[in-house]
Amino acid sequence: MKAIVQDRYGPADVLRLVDIDVPSPGAGQVLVRVRAAGVDPGVWHLMTGLPYVVRLGYGLRRPRNRVRGMDLAGVVTAVGPGVAGFTPGDEVFGTGAGSFAEYTVASAGRLAPKPATLSFAQAAAVPISGQTALAAVRDSARVRPGQRVLVIGAAGGVGSYAVQLAKAAGAHVTGVCGPTKLDLVRGLGADEVVDYTRVDLPDDRYDAVVDTAGNRPLSRLRRVLAPKGTLVLVGGEARGGKWLQGFDRQLRALALSPLVGQRLVPLIAKESTENLAALAGLIDAGQVTPAVDRTWPLAGAPDAIRHLKGGHATGKAVIVV
Repeated sequence: MKAIVQDRYGPADVLRLVDIDVPSPGAGQVLVRVRAAGVDPGVWHLMTGLPYVVRLGYGLRRPRNRVRGMDLAGVVTAVGPGVAGFTPGDEVFGTGAGSFAEYTVASAGRLAPKPATLSFAQAAAVPISGQTALAAVRDSARVRPGQRVLVIGAAGGVGSYAVQLAKAAGAHVTGVCGPTKLDLVRGLGADEVVDYTRVDLPDDRYDAVVDTAGNRPLSRLRRVLAPKGTLVLVGGEARGGKWLQGFDRQLRALALSPLVGQRLVPLIAKESTENLAALAGLIDAGQVTPAVDRTWPLAGAPDAIRHLKGGHATGKAVIVV
């Protein structure tokens, strides 16, 4: 089968399209014929091995898993021992171990039936970003009807879902994004949209702030947060040292949160069939729609990652296999 692989950490130039063996599903795993695969910042982190703390879990000198990609949508072709609920021919979405390939294996607990209203490309844009946004809005911020929510990076992969999920929860939502993405964020349902090139952040106070941009100090974010509000930090894309980069904010938030009235929450998202099913229900009900920026063929995966890292993506970038 064709797959995008890497044998060392580095920029997108380290990625190669090669022929490798089709994997076999083990106990609790499903073999999926990949029809589309999403591109998210996690792919860039695993490709570059940055920050260095990433390598502690994925390989010190080189990636243990050569095939890149995590988000997927496709068709089940085989199931391993102990798998219930999936049979060959089922259309699924979720996350797998190397989805930039014609086939991949995935844990059955990280797959769910593909939403009937979505194409494979749309469905592949959901799993990681959608579940991250769900964890931010539902689990960490605990957004309730009538609350005021600020989403920073509202046109990105996670931000585009966070806007829609907060609206679905009954909140008044303000989205912060660049000038070329204002219409997209309005279309996602934001009540107000702020162009960060004109105004860094609004002067209002919010019950919840979901920051997906990763480049503002905690002190600045706390100034737009209500005295008892919740700040959710998603990712760590700020510039900094190679060991932690922007993830140092998460550590400082953990240390500061017990000392102040505001809740400062570094986000940890869980991938599960249950969370995917919750998203699928909202999607089929018309409350959430994936924002797909562009699609690339499998051989174009390096360009898709460059496009994402350059800040050009409006919504999600997707590889069509």
